Amino acid sequence: MEVLTHEVRTLTELDHVRLERLIRGVGEPAAPQANGAMLAILDGAELVPSRRVLPDVVTMYSQVELADLTTGKRYRLTICYPPDAEPHAGFVSVLSPVGASLLGLRVGSIARWRLPGGEEGAAKVVALLFQPEACGDYTL
Repeated sequence: MEVLTHEVRTLTELDHVRLERLIRGVGEPAAPQANGAMLAILDGAELVPSRRVLPDVVTMYSQVELADLTTGKRYRLTICYPPDAEPHAGFVSVLSPVGASLLGLRVGSIARWRLPGGEEGAAKVVALLFQPEACGDYTL
C-alpha cells in the first residue's frame, strides 16, 4: 500500500491508540497489511481528544462522500477496521490504500493513493455524511 497524500492529519486519541495497537500487533498478531505508510500517518498526526475533534475530520467509522478527480463520479465510503471491511457494501478497511489515504483528512481535502497493481487514484472529500464523534459517540 502506498498513500500519496502528504498533508497534516488529525486523529482522535482513541483512534490513534487503537490503530497503533492494530499495526504493532499489541494483544494480537500483527495484521498482515501493517506497513510503514500507516505508521507514518500515525507518527505524523495531530492528536485531539474525541470530544474536541472538528466535525469535518474523517475519523474511524466516518461515512464520506468522495468525488473521483478523474471521472467526477461521486461515491460513499465508510472507513472501518479490517474485520468490518465489506468493500462491495462501501466499508473499506483503514489499512487499504483508499482507507488509509482518507483517515484524518478534512472536507475539501484531496486523498491520493496507489493500489498494489500500481494504479493511482485521487478523490476529493466532498462531504462528511456521518462522523461518530459529531453524533456524540466517542467510543465507536
